[in-house]
Amino acid sequence: MKDFSERLMQPDVPMRVHLIGVAGSGMSGLASLLLGMGHNVSGCDRVTSAETERLQRAGLAFSSPHNAHSVADADVVVYSSAIRDENVALAAARESGIPTVRRAECLAAILATKDGIVISGTHGKTTTSAMSAHVLRRGAVHPSHYVGAEIPVLGANAHWDERGELMVAEGDESDGTLALYQPKHAVVLNVEEEHLDFYSGINHIKQVFTTLLDRTSGCVIYCGECPVATELCGSRENSISYGWSDADYVAENIKEQGGTIAFDVIHQGENLGRVELGVPGRHNALNALASIALAAVCGVSFNDASRALATFAGARRRFETKYLSSRLRVIDDYGHHPTELAATLQTARSLNPKRIVVLFQPHRFSRTQKLADDFGRVLQAADRVFVTDVYPASELPIDGVSGQTIVDAMKAHGNIQAEVVGSVQQAHYAVGNALKEGDMLITLGAGNVHEAGTKISRDQVVLEDILGECGEGNAKVHLYELMRKHTTMLVGGPAQFWVEPLTHNCFARVVRYCRERGIPVRVLGRGSNLLVRDGGIRGVVIHPSKGVFGEVVVEGDTIIAGAGVRFKKLASVAQKAGLTGFEWMEGIPGNVGGGLRMNAGAMGTETFDQVVEVTFLDEDGEIRTRNRDEIKAFYRNVPELRRSFALSARFIGSASNHGTIQQKMETSMGKRRSSQPLAASAGCIFKNPELMPAGMLVDTLGFKDSSVGKARVSLEHGNFIVNDGKASAQDVLGLIDQIRTKAKQEKSVELETEVQIIGEDTFLF
Repeated sequence: MKDFSERLMQPDVPMRVHLIGVAGSGMSGLASLLLGMGHNVSGCDRVTSAETERLQRAGLAFSSPHNAHSVADADVVVYSSAIRDENVALAAARESGIPTVRRAECLAAILATKDGIVISGTHGKTTTSAMSAHVLRRGAVHPSHYVGAEIPVLGANAHWDERGELMVAEGDESDGTLALYQPKHAVVLNVEEEHLDFYSGINHIKQVFTTLLDRTSGCVIYCGECPVATELCGSRENSISYGWSDADYVAENIKEQGGTIAFDVIHQGENLGRVELGVPGRHNALNALASIALAAVCGVSFNDASRALATFAGARRRFETKYLSSRLRVIDDYGHHPTELAATLQTARSLNPKRIVVLFQPHRFSRTQKLADDFGRVLQAADRVFVTDVYPASELPIDGVSGQTIVDAMKAHGNIQAEVVGSVQQAHYAVGNALKEGDMLITLGAGNVHEAGTKISRDQVVLEDILGECGEGNAKVHLYELMRKHTTMLVGGPAQFWVEPLTHNCFARVVRYCRERGIPVRVLGRGSNLLVRDGGIRGVVIHPSKGVFGEVVVEGDTIIAGAGVRFKKLASVAQKAGLTGFEWMEGIPGNVGGGLRMNAGAMGTETFDQVVEVTFLDEDGEIRTRNRDEIKAFYRNVPELRRSFALSARFIGSASNHGTIQQKMETSMGKRRSSQPLAASAGCIFKNPELMPAGMLVDTLGFKDSSVGKARVSLEHGNFIVNDGKASAQDVLGLIDQIRTKAKQEKSVELETEVQIIGEDTFLF
């Protein structure tokens, strides 16, 4: 390692260094340092990223995917812990006799060329490393730094500065390589049981930290609030402590407000002054004390340190605000250990949200198994918790260990609502739909859980724009509303944006907003005669069911009904008003809007047989009213309403006595009950072909009571497919395809679906 360090300090004879896995945060930091030192750096990875593109502009020779020829002529090959022995580039280097070193070995060699400062601990390393580098930079000592995340205030996760003698590095203890460093100063934030896939227990962890401390030539700064850190550091002559009390540096008069924390710094009884951090949380006050103590050791005054801390904005994925409005705040945090979760939730609670909603991604099967009880306990500090599948990192699954392990542990500790949501790729649907005004959503975990928060944040921008278009109190909006809750067949994936307008003007504004931005828009009523695919509906789904859309007004022998009024309700209102002609509507499961669009009918009557006029939103965004004779209506098809949106209609009936109307209603109900299934369905699936009624054709083909998954052809009527419980749209479509194929083969009949089939087969948003 000494030879490696000496060669690194010869920029006039640059080394050819190749990094395997260079897109990762740790390896990309090494690339920045080596490029800054003047060496020829190449790297490969399975993916490109914004970071690899930035490094290429700085001089990195990048290739993707991993390949053997990329290591040719390298003086040394560096690989990350995620790289397996069978990696083609690593195997080629070893076969060629090229020296190979681990990431931490390379970092240790670089650190040895400066007066190194290692920030160590189970939690808080990234934030404290970034704080310390920022403070030293503002103190004009020109430090180099290496931190395990993007740091906006520092400009990059790593930087080499020839002018300074100091280098701050985040020391990773996960694989024991912390013992490789030989720093001038070391900071120990905390020491707990963690990374038990590598360590046998706390004593093994203590050994590694002890080795680091024994190899530290200058000061050891440690947190007195951690018993293990105190045990390892407290008796050393060169140690400096910090904490809430009984320490060299103490924080007093702590005040948390508005996402900041302020406190007085007391050094051995002397009040140095007040510090205000631009990041929240009591744990960050401790991190700041560590940075202040380090600054003093390195010759930076308290005043310079306090001014620097006031401008510190945090690290990526460390209580990072991804979205903020008056309705919702989305936070992303890297926390993946119970202690980290507890600190994050305590900080979140200090901001006084109405509810804290957590999406937690357990990291590693071994950690989930070992610390499940602790996770279950600390997550009680949330108001609602969703748990994804375990992020495996490099581990193989462990039988019986999953996201459900965390949920079960939570149930053992309390009654906070918790549920498993499966993969991160689809987790945002359940989480986003559960959010309410005033919530704080926190995505927690060291894997890719932040992707769910990013999707929710992206879509929340559009949702709140739509709400603003409608005006206060004129609409209800949701993300990812499940269509199976709004279709009579009880199947269908989520709608990306769900809007329930209460006024015609709000409806018009939403449609205009969508059209101006190219956002797909659909109107959904009762959800009958409709099959939504499992991937849901991309864009906006408008559900006009309340407000003016749910109003029914009787005027003489006519009834004005909003688009959201159910046909059953319209028939009931007509009966009470003594108007006949509406009885057939009792057997129609849909509402006025859908009935108008499809010209629905039953018992020989169609919707437009009774329409007097229709009010609708036309293609130009104008609200118009047209008489019946101005509208062309055909069997299950009204072309005008394929392009426009029905808002309300006036229907005509005729006066009759209650007994006659009641008899007609009972006849309609009786016919429906005897000929149609009671189970969940979308109504008639196929249009009637010329050969014979569709139901009879389906029976003739032998499909009665046949099924695909949980979708089954009804025994009562062959043209109905029913949901026997948790059927998927794929089940229904599979059964439809079988029927259509056999009808074509055996009867030469091209069956057309009467049911509307909409949406996406796979998840696209």
